[in-house]
Amino acid sequence: MNPFDAFKMQGHEQLVLGQDPGCGYFGIIAIHDTTLGPALGGTRVWQYASTADAVTDALRLAKGMTYKSAVAGLNLGGGKAVIIADPHRPDREALFRAHGRLVHSLAGRYITAADVGTSPMDMEHVRQETPHAAGLLGQSGDPSPVTGFGVYCAMKASAKEAWGSDSLAGKTVAVQGVGKVAHGLMTLLRRDGAKLLVADIDAEKTAKAAAEFGATIVDTVAITTAACDIFSPNALGATIDDAFLAGLRAPVICGGANNQLAEPRHGDELARRGIVYAPDYVANGGGVINIYGELNGWPESRARQKASEIYDTTTRVFAIARRDGVPTYVAADRLAEERLAVVRGLRRMAVPSDRR
Repeated sequence: MNPFDAFKMQGHEQLVLGQDPGCGYFGIIAIHDTTLGPALGGTRVWQYASTADAVTDALRLAKGMTYKSAVAGLNLGGGKAVIIADPHRPDREALFRAHGRLVHSLAGRYITAADVGTSPMDMEHVRQETPHAAGLLGQSGDPSPVTGFGVYCAMKASAKEAWGSDSLAGKTVAVQGVGKVAHGLMTLLRRDGAKLLVADIDAEKTAKAAAEFGATIVDTVAITTAACDIFSPNALGATIDDAFLAGLRAPVICGGANNQLAEPRHGDELARRGIVYAPDYVANGGGVINIYGELNGWPESRARQKASEIYDTTTRVFAIARRDGVPTYVAADRLAEERLAVVRGLRRMAVPSDRR
């Protein structure tokens, strides 16, 4: 689908493009919905094949952030930014100060934070140009540990749905992508006595996981067909496609990656097979909870307590799926849309003027 057709059809509010040729900056900000509050979403840096691909990614991720905040019970809308650039580019300041100026042009409608290819230090550069940046050094910082904790909570709820017990002891978990979110997840899984299979395009990361957690290293292709109890996608999106489903052997899927379903029909197929699938934006909501806590001055303990509610939210999604006879990704959307509809429908009240 043409990305601008997607913009209109999916109900996005705003799409902003900005560039600064002097430093090689080309950025895109998508705002999906601000019913619940200002749009929050991280900035992703990636070398997209085309501008159309970058816009499509920003639109998908922004909509996901709307739903993620809604199901997490946060007063935030959904947005996302992408920068078309090498994520390993060493000269960061000019790039992110230019991005900060684009963020600032939206006057607080969009708040950014770190994402794939960015870091809290990059957000410090953004902050030089706008106050509308979070995930800063010395504050909530990197949201990955809380995100990993939230995925762990969703995984326990998924185990309960699949086997009647939320214990992960003795379960084999295939972890695809062993970045920062997966590290936090694997720490908790290993503590619980789970067995880990790991795969990543970065051999150094898998070697570290093997040394630290006793994980078994698997090829990046073989991980998708590995014999395991739980498959955990934690890399980039669209993992669950036709090829993946053809070789899938896990009865449960739960991970931290965004946009895991390549197409909705793949979620339908998971439901048809009876595979327990924890929808991505439900499971990985810990990151946005962490940032929300920073914006509201919460201590770290309160953010983790809020993230622990992902267990109950995941359980509610499974209950809605059973009640309505729909796949879990549809059930999660219904849970989010119900909250958005309630807030949109609130009656407006006149505010008395203080003029005499």
